[in-house]
Amino acid sequence: MTHIGNLPPDWNFEMRNTGRLQKSIAAVSGNRQVILACVFFGLMAATRTNAEIITVGDQQATATVAMADIDHSTWDALLQKYVNERGMVNYSALKSSAADMQSLEAYLNHLSSAKVEPASAANRNAQLAFWINSYNAVTLHGMLREYPTKSIKDHASRFGGYNIWKHYQLFVDGKPYSLDDMEHKILRKMDEPRIHFAVVCASISCPRLLNRAYVPDKLEEQLQLNTRDFFAQPGNFRYDVGKRRAYLSSIMKWYGTDFAPTAVTQLKKLVEYLPDAAAQQAVTSGKFKVSYQKYDWGINEAK
Repeated sequence: MTHIGNLPPDWNFEMRNTGRLQKSIAAVSGNRQVILACVFFGLMAATRTNAEIITVGDQQATATVAMADIDHSTWDALLQKYVNERGMVNYSALKSSAADMQSLEAYLNHLSSAKVEPASAANRNAQLAFWINSYNAVTLHGMLREYPTKSIKDHASRFGGYNIWKHYQLFVDGKPYSLDDMEHKILRKMDEPRIHFAVVCASISCPRLLNRAYVPDKLEEQLQLNTRDFFAQPGNFRYDVGKRRAYLSSIMKWYGTDFAPTAVTQLKKLVEYLPDAAAQQAVTSGKFKVSYQKYDWGINEAK
């Protein structure tokens, strides 16, 4: 199954023109049906091929800096200035500040100078912090490019054209990395599923954008903090004692198998982060059912 960035596999798109074309194809028969179908999908493929690629960072950077030595203090200062305790972003104020926009771009350029090396026990936390910060900074920069906007999914075409998760790319060590690459090809392969409570897709139902940069020596504390905060929000988790049912964020529907094979075993692995004793007892017993809550793709903008 093809999965595009943070886009849920079952996201239903409203494509009136596509619907009309499908009805037209269904109305014809034999070779004419095959020809029309081929034309349609050929046009879709051509549109994807011609999608705009946007790169950020320094393409000419000489990669000499170990990820452990990357300085995240500029990103940390921007987060403290423009992101509140609930992870909501003052996009308008940041975009209006030429100096701080330049600081964000300078940080992206600095990320480009990192040396990409195989993960090891010695550098694992540095790599996790680097790629989490990179994902969040590139997402923020990409959304500022579009701002004012209502939702990231307005810039994530599935069937053709520009898709922020695929086509907004950061150069690191001379190679472009999309948001898709950072999340699915790097972070999800590092055996730390709590990254799903740290990477932020600029949406209300995402985990909060921590208003501090992730850093290697505090990474475990920061992941625990944001995971606990995630499950403390009713929109992400609540437990109905009478119905013996847990209501989970759709993030657990899409990525739960990164934690464990089933919904029950996933919550058992996360039981220490659940907000109350009743939920913890039910999860420990395994005698509960699961439902998934609707995801709010509205922009995570401070009001």
